[in-house]
Amino acid sequence: MPELDPNEIDEVIHGRIRLSVMAFLSTAGQAEFGVLKEKTQATDGNLSTHLRKLEDAGYVTQEKRFVGRRPQTMVAMTETGRTAFLRYLDALGALLKPA
Repeated sequence: MPELDPNEIDEVIHGRIRLSVMAFLSTAGQAEFGVLKEKTQATDGNLSTHLRKLEDAGYVTQEKRFVGRRPQTMVAMTETGRTAFLRYLDALGALLKPA
């Protein structure tokens, strides 16, 4: 039986809100901040903090622009983020497999 290593779980992704963002973006590709806020049930400030952590890790990008006179933030998963998310899922699967 292979050795289970809980250190393989990516702590950047593992938080509830960050995991929700990554899971949503893994299929959507990109999403507007308001959509992510609704899907994660986070506050503006809380979501911003989690997105910044994902962005600092290189897992997502944020593009701020104006649509008409209204600000809009688009969030997209990067290739680095997609690779990290797939590794996270594999590590989590390996950790849960014996259960």
